[in-house]
Amino acid sequence: MKKRFAIATAIALCATTFVTVAADDFPFKKQIQARQSFMRVYAFNLGLLGAMAKGEADYDAKLASAAASNLLAAAKMKNSAMWPAGSDAGAKGLKNKTRAKTKIWSSFPEVGEKHKALTDALTIMVAEAGNGLDAVRANMGAVGDGCKGCHEPFRIPKD
Repeated sequence: MKKRFAIATAIALCATTFVTVAADDFPFKKQIQARQSFMRVYAFNLGLLGAMAKGEADYDAKLASAAASNLLAAAKMKNSAMWPAGSDAGAKGLKNKTRAKTKIWSSFPEVGEKHKALTDALTIMVAEAGNGLDAVRANMGAVGDGCKGCHEPFRIPKD
């Protein structure tokens, strides 16, 4: 009797786990999760610099330099595997899973130019971030514009 109960419990547990996993699965799940995590790294480091620039956090030269370096390292990362064609919000099953617009895959020269503008702005920020609060403030606009360069044309705004 105990053996039957254990087997029945194991089957029920496996079936429940399978249904939960299957219900949570969607096309390009790993790629979308990876790029969303990647963007969180950007947001975290940009938030450190932004808080300093706005006076919401004390300026810390080491932290500012580290955050700028992290942003540049992320910008230089080879992450095309996170962005396969068809992993946009217009694709079947992805409407609420990503905010990427289909346009991104048909605009590669423009995307490259936008990425270069961000990388250039971050290169300057890395050189300047440790040189004082005024240096951080002077470069935040260009970094923000670099981010917006892709977010505005290639990402669906939040509701």
